[in-house]
Amino acid sequence: MRRILSAAAALALVAGLASCSADPLAEQYRAGDNKGYIAANGFQTQELAPENRGEPVDFSGTLDNGSTASSADYAGTVLVVNFWYATCGPCIIEAPRLEQAYQTFEGQDVSFLGVNTYDQPATALSFARDNGVSYSSLMAVSDAELKLAFADKTPINATPTTLVLDRQGRVAARIIGELPEASILEAMVRTVLAETT
Repeated sequence: MRRILSAAAALALVAGLASCSADPLAEQYRAGDNKGYIAANGFQTQELAPENRGEPVDFSGTLDNGSTASSADYAGTVLVVNFWYATCGPCIIEAPRLEQAYQTFEGQDVSFLGVNTYDQPATALSFARDNGVSYSSLMAVSDAELKLAFADKTPINATPTTLVLDRQGRVAARIIGELPEASILEAMVRTVLAETT
């Protein structure tokens, strides 16, 4: 019995290591090309070349103010999508940094959109007011289709997460974890904004 358990544990370890090698962030880290960054606190970034971006994200939902929004509303612009909820400590800390980045690109072909994964609209609006966030958020807590639209693009339960979608609506960059400073996101957005295709 011990031999069987030992063999099963060894197979599980090999499978776990093999699955790690399929992770694009792990691959970038091993490659040493500085395209991705993994910090000790779990903050991760990933930037994808246009040929590696896959299909556009097709989404729609209800905003915190009761109106609706969809991916079609942002066609032709660079869109920053931040997944958050009101009692998430890192979300509170990064909120002014996201707002700073939002203000940096005012008047340019860049939009910001929150996706609140847990709260009701009144809580989301209160959070925005208290933290000086001036862009709207889609409400995902009871919207399975909205969650599904992003499910294969990012781990929605890893909150906060921020995506940068290119002008075609494809994921061009990803930040998992608290944004440490606005300049990191701003640099990613500038790269995508400068693309001609």
